[in-house]
Amino acid sequence: MARTTAPADATADAGAPRRALTPAAERALAEAAARRAASHPAEAPKEIDGRDGPEPVRYGDWEVKGIASDF
Repeated sequence: MARTTAPADATADAGAPRRALTPAAERALAEAAARRAASHPAEAPKEIDGRDGPEPVRYGDWEVKGIASDF
């Protein structure tokens, strides 16, 4: 059976005013934002003498001198 209604969270608070957050909730949101920012490292250093083309591990095999190794 196909779903014909929008998800509850999309329409429940459409016209209602937002409640003020408690100090603990604000701290938790700030800590979560800090963890998300820290989890994204800065740009990776350039690889020296790496393989040409796209990352082979991403596609499930590694080819060196015509011999492919599948993971």
